[in-house]
Amino acid sequence: MDIHTPRADAPAIETQGLDKLYKLALGRRTLRAVSAVSLRVPAGSTFGLLGPNGAGKTTLVKMLLGMTAPTAGTARIFGIDCRQRQARLRVGYLPENGRYPGHHTGRSLLQFQGRLCGLRGTDLERRVDEVLALVSMREWGFLRLAKYSKGMLQRIGIAQALLHRPALLMLDEPSDGVDPVGRNQIRDLLLNLNASGVTVFLNSHLLAEVEQSCRDVAILHRGRLLLSGSVKDLTHRAGYTIHCESPKGDLPRGLDHLVNAPPHALHKYPDGRVRWLVEVADLDLLNAVIDLLRRRHSQIETVEKNKTTLEQVFLDAVRDGAR
Repeated sequence: MDIHTPRADAPAIETQGLDKLYKLALGRRTLRAVSAVSLRVPAGSTFGLLGPNGAGKTTLVKMLLGMTAPTAGTARIFGIDCRQRQARLRVGYLPENGRYPGHHTGRSLLQFQGRLCGLRGTDLERRVDEVLALVSMREWGFLRLAKYSKGMLQRIGIAQALLHRPALLMLDEPSDGVDPVGRNQIRDLLLNLNASGVTVFLNSHLLAEVEQSCRDVAILHRGRLLLSGSVKDLTHRAGYTIHCESPKGDLPRGLDHLVNAPPHALHKYPDGRVRWLVEVADLDLLNAVIDLLRRRHSQIETVEKNKTTLEQVFLDAVRDGAR
């Protein structure tokens, strides 16, 4: 197979030992922006790249897009070396803080970008209409960009990234400056694109957005890959939490042998009732505790499967990485 031909079974993005070293102060000092990053983004996935400012996220994206060359290691897009032009033909990109000429209207910018992608005539006009509708900007297409809000510019940026029907969509802070309604629309758009087979790669600081939009994430810190995996696995915690109420204040005898830790009294009412938080390790123990509580006439309010947030996973990983 030609080395410039995408492989059908290739991951959307794959890096091996990727390094980027910058020389500073006339070459006497160096800065390692990315250090030995090995990463795999399966085709058809939704992937979030996370990290604090200065973590190396932008440098990594620039290497993937051929904007800067790796010092060491390899990076491939659909099996093609990222330094090859052919690797980028299937990529749509929204940069952070993208700048567009203010004299353009939304429609004329997309027409210009479409011609750069090789679109012409009725195909170009049809595609411009389609992407304007996708980002809910059709009625603003004839307004000059100088009049656009930050959120409107973000939507037009996403529209230009979609013009050539990319197989991989790389978005740098796509929800930056967008109101809650707009963020929800962008999230739905990305999920629909992914359902149609597009690989979505997000570089974002909005962890709640990433948690809702992405199946897999990776966390960078000081150029190193700290953690990667599915959002579901990273936010999973074993066990269950029960919120219940005991009419006489005390919980049933024998409960302490079934639970992870001593039940925690959340609230005591004047009539003697107590609201409790009870944690159990697994499903079998959960059923045993529920049976015991019901026999002793305790009222069960909620039962929740334990999990943590992506934000907490991120903070813990960065804290451990700093140590």
